[in-house]
Amino acid sequence: MKKTILIIEDEPEMRRNLATILRLEQFHPVVAENGRIGVEAALREKPDLILCDVMMPELDGYGVLRELRADAATRATPFIFLTAKGEKPDIRSGMNLGADDYLTKPVAKADLLDAISSRLTRAGQSVVTAFDPDFSSAAPLEATFSLTPRVAETLLWLSQGKTNGDIATILGISESTVKKHVLEIFAALNVETRTAACLLAVEALSAS
Repeated sequence: MKKTILIIEDEPEMRRNLATILRLEQFHPVVAENGRIGVEAALREKPDLILCDVMMPELDGYGVLRELRADAATRATPFIFLTAKGEKPDIRSGMNLGADDYLTKPVAKADLLDAISSRLTRAGQSVVTAFDPDFSSAAPLEATFSLTPRVAETLLWLSQGKTNGDIATILGISESTVKKHVLEIFAALNVETRTAACLLAVEALSAS
């Protein structure tokens, strides 16, 4: 069964090009010309993944992401930003809101397809689906596992499927520091894999 991908993009040519690439790769593309229409399409179509421009009329990409992450039906839908900007503060803003990836336009076809494949695979393997975690604060992780605030923050993002590079960008630290934090997490939780750490973190964040 074809995966449905929603493209929210206000530039007609870019929108057409993305839809054509995806159609040729056996995806089912759905297009929206602005953020407001994109939110409506996401709630109606329940896509498997969303590609969304940042700078748009009606409602920008950050507004789209806020609305979709606030709705239970689209809270876990993989979301990739497409933007002409590539500055780290912009990337950090998107990741903090819950974006899964960030591609700078013009994006190469191979990079686009790799990002889509990676996020769809990760979504299929997610351990979050059996729980109802609250990702708004790292405090429960800090208390449950006796972690320092920064290591708890690292685990919070790790449990949401972020890579070391993503976490480094979000927290404004080096990737090597993130790797050290991950090793501390493994030791504190007595686990050997990221999946095991994520599962324990999600359980802690789901506890009432």
